[in-house]
Amino acid sequence: MGILDEVGKVAGAIAAVEATEKVDTDAGFLTKAAAAVAGFEGAGALEKMAEKKEDEKQADDGTQQADAGDAAPDSQT
Repeated sequence: MGILDEVGKVAGAIAAVEATEKVDTDAGFLTKAAAAVAGFEGAGALEKMAEKKEDEKQADDGTQQADAGDAAPDSQT
């Protein structure tokens, strides 16, 4: 899924530059470059956070299922 991650980061950079141009129509090259870097890094951070949340959710689901199986009453008593 590496190529999709990079596409998301590039889209974040483009969106940040577009937003900068909307806010400041006379934005210079350095301002646009800083916005592009921030958008690129921000999109990457959001993707990592989403993956982490998904992994935690899957881990919690597995733990809950295991706990439910352990909590079953014994029929031998």
